[in-house]
Amino acid sequence: MVNGRLAVRLAQGALMGAANTVPGVSGGTLALMFGIYEKLISGIQDVTFGILHFSRDTTRIREVDWRFLLSIAAGAIVAVVLLAGFLETGLAKHPEEMAGLFLGLVVASIIVSWRLPDWNRKRLLLTAATGISVFVALGWQWPPIADPSPFLLFLAGAVTICAMILPGLSGSFLLLMFGLYESVLAIIDNRSITSAAFFCSGAILGLALFSSLLTKLLKQSRDTILAVLIGLMIGSLRVLWPWPNGVGMIGGGTEDPISGTGLQWPPFNQLPVPVLLAAGAFTVVLIIDRLSRPPI
Repeated sequence: MVNGRLAVRLAQGALMGAANTVPGVSGGTLALMFGIYEKLISGIQDVTFGILHFSRDTTRIREVDWRFLLSIAAGAIVAVVLLAGFLETGLAKHPEEMAGLFLGLVVASIIVSWRLPDWNRKRLLLTAATGISVFVALGWQWPPIADPSPFLLFLAGAVTICAMILPGLSGSFLLLMFGLYESVLAIIDNRSITSAAFFCSGAILGLALFSSLLTKLLKQSRDTILAVLIGLMIGSLRVLWPWPNGVGMIGGGTEDPISGTGLQWPPFNQLPVPVLLAAGAFTVVLIIDRLSRPPI
């Protein structure tokens, strides 16, 4: 039973890590769908608090569910390292198909997550406002930066890690918006240790600060915060619309990010494969959700 639970956590971490490498998809979305989101954020906050106060009180650090956190982290790290090169190629050469696949994943995740909050008119309006705001903001994009400085990598790590644990707000797409997506993927794919260290240092600091804030907000106003998170997921669908240029990469084999996320209706002959992949991903997510729920 223990080994089976460990395998499940590793698989969940791997899927979350894979999601975080894709512009428009968030590992937080999957954590919310798996039902482990609040436990994950609380665990990260416990680790942060325990480390900061270790010299005075070791109780908090001993109470951390290390098996849970380390299995999620291990799965995520392995997936990121193994998939960085594959995704870089796939996004460049098959952007419409990749976007269709991820669109189905996120739409299904929104449906699965919808049952979590206790809805009222105020929360519905908050979800709508968040979704519209994010939808508009995701139309902005900076030109690519080929050789980012160590400080810029540190800052990018601090900002994007916050997005990676928020459902719907993709850390990878923030990198794309900032012009750093290809550079960071290349750092991972080429095993550039020094550059990766600057990025990871920023990520650790950002995660420590943001997880504490998010934990407090979830404890104080859980349903309201969940409504905002679902709004983030809805707004993120803009960048996953497969046409005209997929998830931020130009088709035809080039790897230059596009300078915006304009939406167009596709030619009919481009519809079938992305639509089928979206439907397949949508169905898989709903099946996984159904199997993960206890029998009535």
